[in-house]
Amino acid sequence: MNIVHLSDLYHHFDQLAAQDVSSDELFASSYIRGFIALSAGEFGDENQVISAPLIEHVSESMAAARTELSPGDREVVKRYWQQLIKQLAIKG
Repeated sequence: MNIVHLSDLYHHFDQLAAQDVSSDELFASSYIRGFIALSAGEFGDENQVISAPLIEHVSESMAAARTELSPGDREVVKRYWQQLIKQLAIKG
């Protein structure tokens, strides 16, 4: 997977709905997408390159909101986010 721009990541999320992925993966991806969309405006538009500051901001925002999830859901989101970060081509 070659995810360089935010639009690539949004496309990846959109494709998950058409694939046979678990409900946990759909939940985590949509939850994380919301945080990415909120953070993205501070760093550019959807054509921006995925950057380390953007990823850090999303991580911090999710950590601050951690109490809105049950412990089980929090773990699902955490694992998915960690896997997703490894697949991103993060710049600077």
